[in-house]
Amino acid sequence: MPIINSILTWVMKKRIHEVELFMKYPNEVQQELLEKLINTAKNTEYGKRYDFKSIRNINQYKERVPLVSYEDIYVDVNRLMKGEQNILWPSEIRWFAKSSGTTNARSKFIPVSPEALEDCHFKGGKDMLSIYVNNFPETQLFSGKGLTIGGSQQVNQFDNKSNSYYGDVSAVIMKNLPFWAQMVRTPKLDIALMDEWEAKIEKMAVVTTTENVTSISGVPTWTIVLLQRILELTGKENILEVWPNLELFAHGAVAFEPYKEIFEGLIPSKEMHYLETYNASEGFFGIQDQTDSNEMLLMLDYGIFYEFIPMEEWGNKNAKTIGLEDIELGRNYAMVISTNAGLWRYMIGDTIKFTSTDPYRIKITGRTKHFINAFGEEMIIENAEQAITKACHVTGAKIDNFTAGPRYIAEGKRGAHEWIIEFKSEPDSLERFQQVLDETLREINSDYDAKRYRDIALEAPIIHSVSEGTFYNWMKKRGKLGGQNKVPRLSNNRVYLDDLLEVIEIMG
Repeated sequence: MPIINSILTWVMKKRIHEVELFMKYPNEVQQELLEKLINTAKNTEYGKRYDFKSIRNINQYKERVPLVSYEDIYVDVNRLMKGEQNILWPSEIRWFAKSSGTTNARSKFIPVSPEALEDCHFKGGKDMLSIYVNNFPETQLFSGKGLTIGGSQQVNQFDNKSNSYYGDVSAVIMKNLPFWAQMVRTPKLDIALMDEWEAKIEKMAVVTTTENVTSISGVPTWTIVLLQRILELTGKENILEVWPNLELFAHGAVAFEPYKEIFEGLIPSKEMHYLETYNASEGFFGIQDQTDSNEMLLMLDYGIFYEFIPMEEWGNKNAKTIGLEDIELGRNYAMVISTNAGLWRYMIGDTIKFTSTDPYRIKITGRTKHFINAFGEEMIIENAEQAITKACHVTGAKIDNFTAGPRYIAEGKRGAHEWIIEFKSEPDSLERFQQVLDETLREINSDYDAKRYRDIALEAPIIHSVSEGTFYNWMKKRGKLGGQNKVPRLSNNRVYLDDLLEVIEIMG
């Protein structure tokens, strides 16, 4: 195994030069990529619809091709799901990444082309390892196996020929991994791709305890569930007693900071490393490339062309997008992508801000539909997570899950934000937790602060501390157990709050 570790470490390091190239020439790389995308798809139905053949520059592309959401291309995707081809992209589309999301009840089926698999998702996974190896050259990562907590996949029943499949993006990736990658991961696919989540966790916990696991990839919330079950089964005090060579947790989908203390308790080692990635159904976008910051390097050579909508323009049908060259640090942007799977000027619904332009590094700030703005406070997920983290730190609390939404203004009542929080460790004072949460939100969000001034529009937040298992039972009730399903953090209405409060009442 030391020989294999040495060989794979050397292979992974070779990619760093190419990464440095797009870091040095970002605009040139993106310009060339867009030209290639347009030329490749010019004879598709979509390419003919918008006359890709005559597009000569980025401005013409923006003028001719409309900004779209999933709803705008639903008809085209539905035809692909039924087996038609050459609609959005010339390669045969046989895989779809199913995204349940948290703001739209209807599942989304994102086309995944062979190019998107190879040059985006697979490349992103390999680059994550390349960057890690470059930062930690003494790593023994490849002396053991990587544990991946993924979703499930199934035959596409919409295609009469049964020649295509869909599933969580993690399942799509795992199902298509080359044989050598399958050899260095655990558990086997028959367990990893199970669709019954509770049974899968149980089998994963049993099977993987006998493996030499050196890395884990997954969503923090569901990873915690697995690790805790492993400790229950083994009777061990911490995960290092089960996997002494564990050194890396690569995570994404939800913010890690609120869970960091829990992981440090489960994996008590200063040699344990945490690496953030930004891999969505639509593409692999970013990787943490620094050891002292969780900012992510925007990956510019994955077959994805980027545009950005300033958030003050969001909602405007004629919103103007900007390119990398016009980015301003610290501002919120909605991300727009054109990809090698046939998504053209597609608004993915995520918001980001740039922390650096040399090279281009980003942080995810939330969702275009995940916010609370019932009273003009414009609170985004990043605000909520910063405030939760600060309140936990001050009061000694640890959280498992949370969600928040508005309590509307009613007779005799001003508006407020209502929070439902499941604590792993209770705060030393719930009143103090509420106070720090509120104070932090006021410090970091001037609109929230203005509405809270003398309780003019908003009263202090209302916090429900709920028993262990509440969110799990709620997600189970909604049929949302699994690695790709995330608890909605913020909502601008009370749908999630009221549904969750019903579960709390039933649990008594």
